[in-house]
Amino acid sequence: MRVLIVENDPSLGQIWCSHIKRLGASVDVVSSQEDAINLLLDSSFHILVLDLDLRDGSAMAVADYASYRHPSCKVIFVTSSSFFSDGSIFSYMSNACALIPAAAPPEDMAALVEHHAR
Repeated sequence: MRVLIVENDPSLGQIWCSHIKRLGASVDVVSSQEDAINLLLDSSFHILVLDLDLRDGSAMAVADYASYRHPSCKVIFVTSSSFFSDGSIFSYMSNACALIPAAAPPEDMAALVEHHAR
């Protein structure tokens, strides 16, 4: 299982990474749209963990590009806001499979990745 984490906070990204790696996954962690797109150009991933509040670029652009480049890749969106709390992200992004708060326990993140990457 290949996982790409795109997260503003490097320490949070590393915490998620370590929990997901315990499942036997190969994980890359980046913090910008540019870095994520560059990885998606050359590598395929089963699942993306994507911070909706990305400071350096657009999370929606990353998800859209992933959908185009790797149609089977699913996206778990993470957010600190309540903007998409109504579930509308699922109507905007066809590859969205989950939306969770950034403060969710890392074990929950790992469980979601494992479930949706099957």
